[in-house]
Amino acid sequence: MMSYPVGMTSVPDLESLRLLVLIGEWGSMGKAAAKLGVAQPSVSKRLATLERRLGLPLVDRTRRGSSLTPAGRIVCGWAERVLKEVEGLLTGAEALRTEREAELRVAASMTVAEHLAPMWIGELRRKQPRLYVGLQVTNSETVAELVRAGEVDIGFIESPAAPAGLSTRRVATDRLVVVVAPNHPWARLRKPLSTAELVTVPLVVRERGSGTRETVDRALLRAGAGQVVPLVELGSAAAIRNTVIAGTGPAAMSELTVASDLAEGRLAEVTVEGLDLRRTLRAVWPAGRKLVGPAAALLAAAIRGR
Repeated sequence: MMSYPVGMTSVPDLESLRLLVLIGEWGSMGKAAAKLGVAQPSVSKRLATLERRLGLPLVDRTRRGSSLTPAGRIVCGWAERVLKEVEGLLTGAEALRTEREAELRVAASMTVAEHLAPMWIGELRRKQPRLYVGLQVTNSETVAELVRAGEVDIGFIESPAAPAGLSTRRVATDRLVVVVAPNHPWARLRKPLSTAELVTVPLVVRERGSGTRETVDRALLRAGAGQVVPLVELGSAAAIRNTVIAGTGPAAMSELTVASDLAEGRLAEVTVEGLDLRRTLRAVWPAGRKLVGPAAALLAAAIRGR
């Protein structure tokens, strides 16, 4: 069952959040109503419901127009982020749904597909609304294989090294962090863990072929600490996250994936001395081939999003 903060019986609906953003943008409830295609009395009622639900005054109403209160400006910023995430969810779901009939075929590793690709595809679709994009989500090794085989037009990987036989371009950077449940002994350490100590404890890991697994293996090799001892191998970041939260064992995960869990105390980060877990996220396509059309446009959107 979903739980909410004290005093809040339900989360605000998306249309109310869009309304608040539009009022902030236009400084007018009338213009916000016109943009939403509803009557102004309905907008006033919806806004009053939102303010009552959050327990905050969000908009100052005057004869000259409407402006956000200080609290309203803060909530508006949060609302914009929520709406952007929802747009990414819908765009990503549509890309998965239209994979077989796609005009642009894309493959992406788990981290990229979950956190970045939907935003890039969304930007592309806003400029080319009739474009159908198909997205395959798999590990980095399989993404490279799909690109080599010509089964996709462009791929995105998180492997620490560029794969042979493919053209590449950096589109983002990422960092893995070692995380544990808050009640794990490592969560109470007062000094960094050594790499030697890290490899003595079995970790919850991704399968071989994933960029995350390869990044950890290479980082430990550079540090002269040996190899990871797998406690359990899982095929997705979500499965690893839930397993670590349940207290099964430590894991190294993308900072993109666990940022909210660290901020809200569901996971704790463990500093490991001398272990560099930074990595480059790359676009890949067949060597010697120039990207054109939608594939080139998607790459440009990814680079702008850095």
